[in-house]
Amino acid sequence: METLYITHPACHLHEMGDWHPESPSRLDAINDQLLASGIMGLVSSKTAAVATRHDLLRVHAPEYLARLDTLLPAQGYAQIDPDTLMNPHTLEAAYAAAGSGITAVDAIMEETAQTAFCSVRPPGHHAGPARAMGFCFFNNLAVATAYTLEKYGIRRVAIIDFDVHHGNGTEEIFAGNDQVLMCGFYQHPFFPNVHTQNCVKNMVNVPVDAYTSGEAIREVINDSWLPRLRQFQPEFIFISAGFDAHREDDMGQLGLVESDYAWITSRVVEIADEFAQGRIVSFLEGGYNLSALGRSAVAHIKALAKL
Repeated sequence: METLYITHPACHLHEMGDWHPESPSRLDAINDQLLASGIMGLVSSKTAAVATRHDLLRVHAPEYLARLDTLLPAQGYAQIDPDTLMNPHTLEAAYAAAGSGITAVDAIMEETAQTAFCSVRPPGHHAGPARAMGFCFFNNLAVATAYTLEKYGIRRVAIIDFDVHHGNGTEEIFAGNDQVLMCGFYQHPFFPNVHTQNCVKNMVNVPVDAYTSGEAIREVINDSWLPRLRQFQPEFIFISAGFDAHREDDMGQLGLVESDYAWITSRVVEIADEFAQGRIVSFLEGGYNLSALGRSAVAHIKALAKL
């Protein structure tokens, strides 16, 4: 079965100013690199269905959604925190981004695809049940995870997060949920300045120092993630694919390169093939050096598609 490349035109409409690193050009950088590499012709493209309010309410508080409605500006920007802003199209883009995972899950469960990469923005892994932060409004991965658990009767879902920043919103939503195992690494101390390693048994989020190499990250994954994933035996896997741990990305100070992202993805694919019938949905999170982002996304998608 095939790999889907899912996006939505509304994801280009949200922007937070010319100065802001989380820009529509991120999606263009990925698309351009996929075209240049020839990968685009080997995957199937699909437009995301827009999430409904009910979809969001599985993981977000109703008063939070209402507050975002009131904050949406008719023109210009509304500032949510020092680096998270809304423009008139932000919610349109956010609903589309949140719907991308649902579109992917339906295709995979209907056996028209096996894996998917959701090239969408705004990103999601910092968004908590009632809080936008870190460029994120809705937790796209959490929305898809909750949908999968409810609609398809999946009993065990694994979440992988390899962004340079801790996926604090995802952890907040699923901490203590025995149907979910989250495995991640993140630079620490660093934004969002949350350190919760080993506080909750279903979280394997490993802090690493600045300037940690890709080789050391592979050791973390071999030692910490893979044994827990094999013990958990997930039936579906979601990935928060942040590429800002790349050594060329000034947003963080980790030392990963494209081959590391390919290696990480291949290990996740092996777990999916063993326990989850190969089912993986990946979401774009961080990645702000456009060249490194595009190259890393190509490496990731190639590994997802086993190319």
